[in-house]
Amino acid sequence: MTLSIRLYQVDDFDILTRLWRRSREQAFPEFQRTRGHSFEEGCAYFRDEILPKNQVWVAELEGRIAACMAQRGEFINQLYVDPDFQPRGIGQAMLAHARRLSPDSWRLFSSVKLERPGFL
Repeated sequence: MTLSIRLYQVDDFDILTRLWRRSREQAFPEFQRTRGHSFEEGCAYFRDEILPKNQVWVAELEGRIAACMAQRGEFINQLYVDPDFQPRGIGQAMLAHARRLSPDSWRLFSSVKLERPGFL
């Protein structure tokens, strides 16, 4: 298993927004069902808020995008692993990458307990 982590490229948008949505639906099903936004609204948020305000990193495995992480300085704003690639340690690899980018300190926004099996 060779995992590579690279910066977001414009051609990644469609794949990443679908991955982001599927991952959110799995991680927060009740929220998505009752208060979530449409896919189109999610794409607009990703394009207008996440991309311009963060460095977005993509993890690739087996020739497919498997995860994404948005980081602004020491703050990890978004970290999602495609449900098809859980649990393979990809989330942990993304966190290790964040530590290399911000070795003195980093913060992770999480509304899900990190010990949840398969989440990372």
